[in-house]
Amino acid sequence: MANQPSPSAILCAAFNQDNSCFAIGTRDGFRIFDSNTGRLLYERAIGAFIVVEMLFSTSLLSIVGAGEQPSLSPRRLCLFNTKTGAALRELNFLTSILAVRMNKKRLVVVLLEKTYIYDINSLQILDTIDTVPNLKGLCAFSPSLDGSFLAFPASITKGSVLVYNVMELQSHCEIDAHRSPLAAMVLSSNGMYIATASEQGTIIRVHLVSDATKSYSFRRGTYPSNIFSLSFSPSTELPDILLASSSSGSVHVFSLGFALNHRYLKSAPEKGLLYQNHGHTDIEGYSDADWVGSASDRRSTIGYCVFVGGNLVSWKSKKQTVISRSSAESEYRAMAHTVCELVWLKSMLLEIEFEH
Repeated sequence: MANQPSPSAILCAAFNQDNSCFAIGTRDGFRIFDSNTGRLLYERAIGAFIVVEMLFSTSLLSIVGAGEQPSLSPRRLCLFNTKTGAALRELNFLTSILAVRMNKKRLVVVLLEKTYIYDINSLQILDTIDTVPNLKGLCAFSPSLDGSFLAFPASITKGSVLVYNVMELQSHCEIDAHRSPLAAMVLSSNGMYIATASEQGTIIRVHLVSDATKSYSFRRGTYPSNIFSLSFSPSTELPDILLASSSSGSVHVFSLGFALNHRYLKSAPEKGLLYQNHGHTDIEGYSDADWVGSASDRRSTIGYCVFVGGNLVSWKSKKQTVISRSSAESEYRAMAHTVCELVWLKSMLLEIEFEH
């Protein structure tokens, strides 16, 4: 009896597309939690589940049973409504479902040697993709409708990635990322970048999806290790952080800021800050603050921006180091930071004899 698994053992865990919630599947059901507070939002005890995938913060779930009960076959996908507590539709397949991904337009179902693309509203099948054997159901999906890509292994002998456009229903590119077979992959939420790791587990590479070029390589370590997961920071624009968890027992955090910003500036030369002559050299500062914006430590966040001659020259956003007891105190602290910046900027301009 002591060697039997716990009834509440976690079989799967996943964040939703905007990282506001996360869902877990256990041997007795599934649960949904708020990511910021950890509060339990929904719970259903109806059996074991190996896939629990949310559609953003809506009431729609895609769930797949672990096969421990006859009614919860791993070959059956159930679209479940958490508000009514009832199944909306079911899709049955010939082999076990290994992964499910969703956005507001598409439903992706990954099997061992096939991947199906559905219209999520009508559940009409749009495309069937024959893939190499994918025992782990390895895939990556970007939920953005502007850059909605699906990535999966293109080879079982080397680390090649096939990137597929699920909106245009066509192959986008193939990336030769590693010499060894793939162990983990992730797409940024906007579909701009893909990060991959091989079974060797020493190098993590980031590629630009648009032209399949390598943007950066990170060395996780010298000795081989099993990479369990990769994750970009939740940004709708450029991700600046990449995390990797492995069998080494540690989580590696890599900064992408310099590499990706350099690549972004080269690919978008028309974007940037435009400085113009507005006919004056006035120094202006604007500040704002929330109050108790962080649910975890009840600290407020301040922000300010400073203009010289109508052009933005300085800006900052930072969580306060102490807890403000009122919104007025939080705003006062924001103004104090802004005034400090204005005083420093004025003294610097005087030092370089800039007339204002």
